Amino acid sequence: MPRRLLLVLACFCAATLKAQNFDNIQIHGFATQGFLFSSNNNYLTMNSSTGSMQWTEGALNVTDSVTDKLRVGIQVHMYQMGEFGGPNLVVDWASGDYKFNDQIGVRAGKIKVRLGLFNDSQDVDSLFLWVLLPQSIYPDDNRDYDLAALGGEVYGDLRLGSRRGSLQYSGHVGNTTLDANGGYMRQLAQYGLVFPSPPSGSTSGGDLRWLTPLRGLTIGAGAANYALDGAAPAFNFHMPGSLNVVYYAQWDHGRWHLAGEYYRSPLRFVINTGDGASALINDFRCWYPMLSYSVTRKLQLGSYYSVMSNHAGDTSLPENYSKDWVLSSRYDFNPYFYGKIEGHFLHGTGAGYYNDTNLNGLKPNSTMLAARIGFSF
Repeated sequence: MPRRLLLVLACFCAATLKAQNFDNIQIHGFATQGFLFSSNNNYLTMNSSTGSMQWTEGALNVTDSVTDKLRVGIQVHMYQMGEFGGPNLVVDWASGDYKFNDQIGVRAGKIKVRLGLFNDSQDVDSLFLWVLLPQSIYPDDNRDYDLAALGGEVYGDLRLGSRRGSLQYSGHVGNTTLDANGGYMRQLAQYGLVFPSPPSGSTSGGDLRWLTPLRGLTIGAGAANYALDGAAPAFNFHMPGSLNVVYYAQWDHGRWHLAGEYYRSPLRFVINTGDGASALINDFRCWYPMLSYSVTRKLQLGSYYSVMSNHAGDTSLPENYSKDWVLSSRYDFNPYFYGKIEGHFLHGTGAGYYNDTNLNGLKPNSTMLAARIGFSF
């Protein structure tokens, strides 16, 4: 707790800097404090059934425009969400970015992965109305793993003419390692798969989005292939290349914002022990529609309905699906401070819940109040 408070205090003291620009160096950061209270079950390993403030987060990033075409940057991040995270600083991303022209650029280092509408921006809470993005596609317990990869990316913007809009593209290759304190490692541990070091493997993929001639309308699709390998004294773990695909659209029209995504993730894990090999198969199909409205320059209201179902099992069983209907609001007190509050109506236990933090068993339905206050500069 003292380290978390020191980080929050440091970000608040940095308010005097606002967003200073020392020549070409820019420094930005944020700090947030969250609260969850649920009628049943503990969510995201927090003691939310009795009300929990075990959700503190902060980050600091520095970027430098070395030349007109070359930019370098890094972001360090610390968070505690229930039993996830910890007091150590983590590098969210650190990369060099060289842009030849509008049509092509390259990045290298620990790069953000562009996949769907929010994957590469989900680490910046101040950008969103929502306390929790749709957890079917953007699970907070696995954000550090999903956000970035160690490797390289090519990207660009292709103009198609005034009547055809433009295309934005990106493609990446690299390597990823499961977060030792994240949700994927905890889920594997529930199957008895405990590793001395987290599994890692290759990743590759791309994203293509069309900024249509209809003002504010974007349509896109993306794909990412992940492979993982890990070893422990009693077994070996292998996930062959798994192709995840996403389709999405969003439309900004005046004060209205509409968005939706469909995501499919078929996963097959092979566990080899001295007694032979066994396989664990999942087929996650996830989607959501989202709607929000800016009532005033400071007040936003919105709602989304997020669905995840595992079609490798019986989708009528609560453990194989999650349905979350959300009502949300956000108020910006000034350019630096904001607050959010939202209600969740949860059906099913397929996402966000862990058996070892719900020792009395999981109830199939729950309501939840989520709130967050934030500061950014």
